Amino acid sequence: MEDKRKIYPQVYPDLQDWPIYKLSEDRENFVKETTQYTLNKILRKQSEDEVADTIAKTIYRERIRMKEEPWKVDPPDESTFWRKVRKNLIRESLDKDKEASHKANEIILEDIIGRYSEEIVGTFNIPTFKFARRFLTMFFNRLLNTAASRNAKRLFNRRHHLYERLKVKGASEEVRSLMKKGEVVLVPTHFSNLDSILIGYAMDAIVGLPGFMYGAGLNLYNTGYTAYFMNRLGAYRVDRRKKNPIYLETLKSMSKLSIERGTNTLFFPGGTRSRSGALETKCKLGLLGTVIEAQRSLCAKPAAERKKVFVVPLVLSYPFVLEAPFLIEQHLKFVGKEHYIKARDESVSARKLLKFAWRFFSEWNDITLSMGRPMDVLGNFVDAEGRSFDQHGNEIDVAEYFMSNGEVDRDYQREWEYTKMLGEKIVDRYHKENIVLSSHLLAYTAFNIIRNHYNDLDIFGVLRLPPGDYYFPEETICAAVSKMQEILFEMERNGQIKLSEEIRMPVEELVKDGVNRLGTFHALEPLKFDRKGRIVSQDFKVLYFYHNRLENYGLDKKLSWNKFKLAEMS
Repeated sequence: MEDKRKIYPQVYPDLQDWPIYKLSEDRENFVKETTQYTLNKILRKQSEDEVADTIAKTIYRERIRMKEEPWKVDPPDESTFWRKVRKNLIRESLDKDKEASHKANEIILEDIIGRYSEEIVGTFNIPTFKFARRFLTMFFNRLLNTAASRNAKRLFNRRHHLYERLKVKGASEEVRSLMKKGEVVLVPTHFSNLDSILIGYAMDAIVGLPGFMYGAGLNLYNTGYTAYFMNRLGAYRVDRRKKNPIYLETLKSMSKLSIERGTNTLFFPGGTRSRSGALETKCKLGLLGTVIEAQRSLCAKPAAERKKVFVVPLVLSYPFVLEAPFLIEQHLKFVGKEHYIKARDESVSARKLLKFAWRFFSEWNDITLSMGRPMDVLGNFVDAEGRSFDQHGNEIDVAEYFMSNGEVDRDYQREWEYTKMLGEKIVDRYHKENIVLSSHLLAYTAFNIIRNHYNDLDIFGVLRLPPGDYYFPEETICAAVSKMQEILFEMERNGQIKLSEEIRMPVEELVKDGVNRLGTFHALEPLKFDRKGRIVSQDFKVLYFYHNRLENYGLDKKLSWNKFKLAEMS
């Protein structure tokens, strides 16, 4: 695979031409549009009695949220607003005749939706963005030069640049072309709290794409500095405490309408960080469904205004993940129930992030972003001109898939099936666009040796083994890795996976590279060389986390693992 580190010019050099800026400039009208669209959608889907019931349940859930999960970011008038809504429901709805009651419910519902819309929709401020762009570039470049030479005197050296550590591979040029031909929805894998920062930086500074609108948890707005920047950099607010149908419908309506308006969007279809370390095997379909809805609405427009929505999978590959110990603890607690105690997530502290960045830069690590082939909303591949082609290479018209009797119409069941198809296609592309790093391969190989050495134990039994009692003979690791290389090379030729340059190294160099990268950051290293030069592990659970990156390929069935033995310390 060719190692390209090309820096592209901006697709839209003037930030005022960015779709996200245009949306922000029309924010007031967009909030009103979102409110009205959501109101009409709920009234269309629910009967008049169901609307009253939905409002009552929302009031109940919000009162519980305010009592049990208050946040600093919550508006000071929260209690007042919901107390007023409750009184209006009782006085204006429950005690009136049917017609008056229904009218009152509609007004109450509109008030609730309007409040949610105002909360969710973000803004994009050009001066703030330019400052953030300059500051982050300067900060990370200075840190890179200092850490690379392990010398604080290099603070103002300009020899190294952050983009040298970010490898963006794949369909960058095709995506750049599609930016002016329709709306681009970026759907990345999700492993770390650093994902949004790194993706945003790479798309802007390396690929030259205009800013993407993305969702940010409302909890991130609890601190003043974070809230200041998040409020002005295009993020829309997502309050994960709110599970009521009115809020969720408002959120989905905002997503659908923003795509229709031409705003390029980013969201993680897995919904949250991968706790196990594995690639996503299924997508959450809520926001993904808004992509289908937006395309149907765009197909209904006159031919001159009709645009397509392009979906671009993006796979992030870290040599190590900042939050790996916490994430695997959460995963094991979920699947093992009483076997594990919940760990505290400290991954977002400034001290932890700075330490991570220093260790990352000082050890010359790379982060790889694999940009997958662009697709339409039905999962068909598109070319650089935005034309869709089916699996047989025939050009197709997406609009025809939203028609009945020659006209574009709304069919929720049909669109639900399209959403599921798109989700399955995204998962499939994640696995095929995934770039295997040396750390992934070494972790997978080492953990499989442990698991097969104790094949009478379940996964929890294996993870309870004391790591200090064992080591991996280097000749055993090298032999297993050599066999894995052969398997991976064949998979790459068949288009089932992608490989980093390190996977092509001679096996002894590959083993050394993978072990060293896994030992870069964590206090308890998943793999390392001890003083006697033996390969050992200090933490089987974190090793398991990195092993899981290749878990869903069936590689364990392609190799006879029983001939690769774990050794006990003498």
